[in-house]
Amino acid sequence: MEVERELKKVTLGHEIGAGAPCLKCKDKCEGFELHFWRKICRNCKCGLEDHDVQMSSEERKKVGKLFEDTKYTGLIAKLKKDVLPSAPGNTGPLPTDAAVKKDAAPVLKVATYEWIPPVANPSLAARYIEMLPKEKQPVTGTEGAMYRKKQLAKQLPEHDQDPTKCHELSPGEVKQMQQYVKKYKEEALGVGDLTLPEDLKSQVHAAAREAPGAGSGGGGVPGRATTAAVGTVGPTGSPQAAAKAGQAYSCHHCQQPMRQGEPAVYAERAGYDKLWHPACFVCSVCSELLVDMIYFWKKSKMYCGRHYGDSEKPRCSGCDELIFSLEYTQAEGQDWHLKHFCCFDCDCVLAGETYVMEKDKPVCKPCYMKNHAVCCAACQQPVEPEAQRVTYGEHNWHAEPQCFRCSGCSCCLIGQRFMAVQGRLFCSVECKKKTPA
Repeated sequence: MEVERELKKVTLGHEIGAGAPCLKCKDKCEGFELHFWRKICRNCKCGLEDHDVQMSSEERKKVGKLFEDTKYTGLIAKLKKDVLPSAPGNTGPLPTDAAVKKDAAPVLKVATYEWIPPVANPSLAARYIEMLPKEKQPVTGTEGAMYRKKQLAKQLPEHDQDPTKCHELSPGEVKQMQQYVKKYKEEALGVGDLTLPEDLKSQVHAAAREAPGAGSGGGGVPGRATTAAVGTVGPTGSPQAAAKAGQAYSCHHCQQPMRQGEPAVYAERAGYDKLWHPACFVCSVCSELLVDMIYFWKKSKMYCGRHYGDSEKPRCSGCDELIFSLEYTQAEGQDWHLKHFCCFDCDCVLAGETYVMEKDKPVCKPCYMKNHAVCCAACQQPVEPEAQRVTYGEHNWHAEPQCFRCSGCSCCLIGQRFMAVQGRLFCSVECKKKTPA
């Protein structure tokens, strides 16, 4: 019965987005068909996020799963129920500006967003979004909404948090993954909080007065939930240290001052002495905006979910999953599950076989010759990967006397001066003139 439930989960996963057109490949893709372990489309090799799939319900489930059994569970439930009440696509209306006509009452314009910060003040949320780069503002139906969709898939892969989304984990690997998930929920995972610098500063001073004897992290900021992890930040992150500093906040990322009245992002795990500009709340590895302000804090660095995972475990370049087994393959500067070091085109296992790296993906020799090899402009045969070749412009030749030779006198041109005209080689202008067009 348990096996049947697991199989049903996998089947349902492969039904999501089935047949959806690819936004990148257009008509070249026959429609989305999930590869059975690569997390990409079998037809065009693009990801699910590159296809025209409405993922709002799956995105909510994924974020809900991510924060399951954490202090943020109630916040995520509120985000789904109250802040984003009824608009389609997990959206929420926010005021943008007021258009005032002569002899008419002000008309409040609204914009619909795929996501808005869960704060009580809608004007603060609107100002936060305005401070993001235009192309990253999650306005429904825009480039920014598509950016958010792709970052949700990229930064928070389901297979980094849910063993049922992974390919054939052993019981030991499942146990290790569960321990990994428990660890990051206890030590690293958090959601940014939107505040004003002056408000946080006054609350920090109040917290410091209320807990004068606390050494590092004792006593919390009024109105803000705290976790045990805050106490591990150390003296520089404690409310007492922040209050003692007695100076205006600077952005932890760009080091520029935080302006009063402008929204700032506060990350509880980073400590009370750090704030970020909205556009500066980014991953320290990929420098992308942390989607929906979801962050992972480790050793004084901010990470997105993907790169936090990469800092903890090797990641398989075949299936994109973290590797929890002790044995795995390293090739071409990448890591692979033993069973996933396969040809990117036909999925045959490459252990002990000749392969060619094509756009950072391993391809077996037969698939390379069939799908990727360049053709010799002289003999019109594909050039084998181990064969020497000469490339000039868009044309290629076998580096052999019978192929790389003058089209006029047939002399070998290897190591000689030559001229190329429409894919034909000549040793001299005179030879070209003598040769019929």
